[in-house]
Amino acid sequence: VQLQASGGGLVQAGGSLRLSCDASGRTFSTYAWFRQTPGKEREFVAANSWRGGMATYEDSVMGRFAIFRDNRKNTLHLQMNSLKPEDTAVYYCAVRVEYLSGTLRRLGSMYDSWGQGTLVTVSS
Repeated sequence: VQLQASGGGLVQAGGSLRLSCDASGRTFSTYAWFRQTPGKEREFVAANSWRGGMATYEDSVMGRFAIFRDNRKNTLHLQMNSLKPEDTAVYYCAVRVEYLSGTLRRLGSMYDSWGQGTLVTVSS
């Protein structure tokens, strides 16, 4: 699966951004967003099944971020609201062909394909 992420940028604290990730190639069952800041390990943000259902979120983004997909366009999204300076990071989309549930969704090593990353900068 080839992934192309976009939508990052500079935003003030309290603002919103929507990240997009165009997917092409074979079908997949699980998709996710991760983020990484310099000097830190990659961090799980959110994940869900392509068929829908209950999404999984990292605690710090719960209630502020929403992960969803557009079936018609085969595009993944991460809607980010009430952004904070600590949300500043490079955000990566990722997919796995097989279905993942529970804590397995939080592990970057479980994903088959990754986008190139898009930078989100939140100013205070």
